[in-house]
Amino acid sequence: MDYYNQAISILRSVGDRFAEAATLKNIGRIYDDLGEKEKALEYLNQALSLLHSVGNPAGVAMTLNDIGGIYYDLGQYQKALDRLNQGLPLSQTVGD
Repeated sequence: MDYYNQAISILRSVGDRFAEAATLKNIGRIYDDLGEKEKALEYLNQALSLLHSVGNPAGVAMTLNDIGGIYYDLGQYQKALDRLNQGLPLSQTVGD
């Protein structure tokens, strides 16, 4: 995790928001795998915001899918459904 945090620092300093979003998403997935769902959501939502700002609809769709899966795991089915429904049209648009 230290290397990911170092990477985020470097990516922010050089302004590579796309790579920063990918790194945040990876950290979120690790926290999800560790069962730390709330922390995973924190990082995935940061990634989602960056992906929106750089105009990456495929990344937005995949991240919404990840967030929806975590909400499902937490038993928050309406939030899961909302996120999955937000991502579906984007996935269809980009052919994913």
